Amino acid sequence: MKLIRVEEAVGQVLCHDMTQIIPGVSKGARFHKGHVVTQEDIPVLLSMGKEHIYVWEKKEGMLHEDEAAEILRDLCMNTNMSATEPREGKIELRAECDGLFQVDVKRLFAVNSVEQIMIATRHGDTAVRCGDKLAGMRVIPLVIEEERMREAQAAAGGEPLLAILPWKLKTAAVITTGSEVYNGLIEDRFTPVVEQKLDRFGICVAEHVICSDEKQMIADTIAAMREKGVDLILCTGGMSVDPDDCTPGAIRDSGADIVTYGAPTLPGAMLCLGYFSDGVPILGLPGCVMYAKTTIFDLLLPKLAAGVRITRDSIIAYGHGGLCLGCEDCRFPACSFGK
Repeated sequence: MKLIRVEEAVGQVLCHDMTQIIPGVSKGARFHKGHVVTQEDIPVLLSMGKEHIYVWEKKEGMLHEDEAAEILRDLCMNTNMSATEPREGKIELRAECDGLFQVDVKRLFAVNSVEQIMIATRHGDTAVRCGDKLAGMRVIPLVIEEERMREAQAAAGGEPLLAILPWKLKTAAVITTGSEVYNGLIEDRFTPVVEQKLDRFGICVAEHVICSDEKQMIADTIAAMREKGVDLILCTGGMSVDPDDCTPGAIRDSGADIVTYGAPTLPGAMLCLGYFSDGVPILGLPGCVMYAKTTIFDLLLPKLAAGVRITRDSIIAYGHGGLCLGCEDCRFPACSFGK
């Protein structure tokens, strides 16, 4: 720090907060640590009784916290994002579109392992809406060595740490299975739930067919839906191990490459997921999707909507955090389920 006259402080950086008291009105920090003094600030400082102030003394090889935050911003920021101006040494990123938010966790860990540097993000592989906060970043001290920032850049590599994938899928076919629905004995209460969930991601149900529990009929209907050219095929019901539940077998017989039949999540253990050779996903949704507020379908849907191919390993990873607590007031996705 160095002590200078206020009139000579334009362009200098304050080393501490400066409190302004207006009797009967307010008392608080008028200028914060790290603020760059402008010509307009001079009369305000003088009115606060400040004739001399401490400012940061610029030295070779050192960066102000705002400059360092801008470097961290550049390590994180990708298309479909916007950044705030540095404020008190901190920059935040926000979403500029709806989509799937992704974080390169390993490289983020590497950057945060550099001392005196921090980047905090929301959970990756989750849905975000335009305007949502994505991340905040800053360095810990007021000034930091340029060499430390070069370490962070090396740890990050050449690609942004964060990404937003806009929703890609547009149309879906829903195949309702169950002889009780096919024969008109009960009402189809499953499809409206699925439609509502798809609508949140801009996916419309372009085709809807009701089938009996006859496996060949389901497989033939799947083939017909493929001919329609939809982006996603969903089969509802018939997913248990009961003898009359033939949906998983029909999905397999349809020619889909099965990723998994079963998932380490509750609710949603009886999920079936596969892909056709052209990349179109097909899911067999267990009955819990109809009545439970949040299930495995809610975990997978953002990835599906963004066109991300789901692997068996990613399904297995849900075992840690895959237990929904069934809260009366559901707060998903602001909860531990699937995290």
